[in-house]
Amino acid sequence: MMADPRRWQIGLVGYGEVGRILAEDLRQQDIKVSAYDIKLGGEQGAPLSEHAAKFGVALAASHAELTAKSDFIISAVTASQAVPVAKACAAAINQGTWFLDFNSASPGAKQRAAALIDGAAGRYVEGAVMTSVPPYRIKVPLLLGGPGARELEPLLNAIGFAAKVASDKLGVSSAVKMCRSIMIKGLEAMVIESFTTARAYGVEDAVLASLSETFPAINWEKQGAYFFQRVIEHGRRRAEEVREVAETVREVGLTPWSAQGTAERQAWVADLADEGLFGMKGTKEFARSADWRTEADRILARIKR
Repeated sequence: MMADPRRWQIGLVGYGEVGRILAEDLRQQDIKVSAYDIKLGGEQGAPLSEHAAKFGVALAASHAELTAKSDFIISAVTASQAVPVAKACAAAINQGTWFLDFNSASPGAKQRAAALIDGAAGRYVEGAVMTSVPPYRIKVPLLLGGPGARELEPLLNAIGFAAKVASDKLGVSSAVKMCRSIMIKGLEAMVIESFTTARAYGVEDAVLASLSETFPAINWEKQGAYFFQRVIEHGRRRAEEVREVAETVREVGLTPWSAQGTAERQAWVADLADEGLFGMKGTKEFARSADWRTEADRILARIKR
C-alpha cells in the first residue's frame, strides 16, 4: 500500500451529508475519491450523482466494486448499517487496506465490525466523530481507536483530518462518543419537548428566561432553533445512533431509560418530517427556520387535529 496518503484511492461507503463533505474536502486536494451508496439506484440517487459529477467523484455500483479498488475506505453510514457494511466490504477488501469506521455505533458493534475486516486481512480502525460535521468539515474532532490507530493518525492528519488516538483498545473511542451522545442527543430531544410544551401553555418566554438565568453561557433562543433544525433534518439518523447509545448502556448492565426516550422523540420528529410537516425535503427552506416557534407551532397544529 502506498505510504503517501495523498496518492491513495479513497473509497467512501455512504454518500450522505458526511460523505459528501469529506469528498469535497478531499477532492480539493486532488485526492482520488470514489463512493458507493445504496440510494444511488433509487429515486434519491439523482442529487448524489449530480454532486459526484460536480466534484469529480467516481461512483461505484456495489460495495465490492468500491472496496476492491480502494487503498483506504471510510464507512459513513447509519448506525444500524455499521456491521453489515463491514461484512460487505470484508468480502472484497485487499490485504492491508485501511478501513475507518466513522459510524456512531456501540463498542460491541465496532468490535464485531473489526473482527470482519481484520479477519479478511484488512486494517480496521474505529473513529468517533465528536461533534457535528458541517461546521468543521474534514477538521471535525475525530477520536481513533484500535491496534492500528497510532499508525493511521499521522496519515489521516496529512490529508486534512483532525484525528487523535484515544486508545489502542477497540471500543474506547466509541464509548466516549456514545456517552457524550446520551447528553447531546438527549438535550436536543428535551429542548424540543420542553419548548413545544411551553409554547402550548404560552409560557415559553418565562421558561427561556429561567434557563438563561441558570445557564447564562447558552443563548437558548439560538440553541433551540439549531436543535429543532438538526433533529428535523437528521432525526432518523439520530434515532438510529441513540438506539446504539442505548445498546452501549445495556452492555454495561444499565437500563437505558433516557436513551430509549430520546430515540423515540428523535424518530417521532423524523416521522413528521417525512410527512412533509416542516416543508419539502431538499429545498433551501427545509429545516432552516431561525425561530424554533415556527416549527413548534407546526407540531402543535399537527397533534391537535
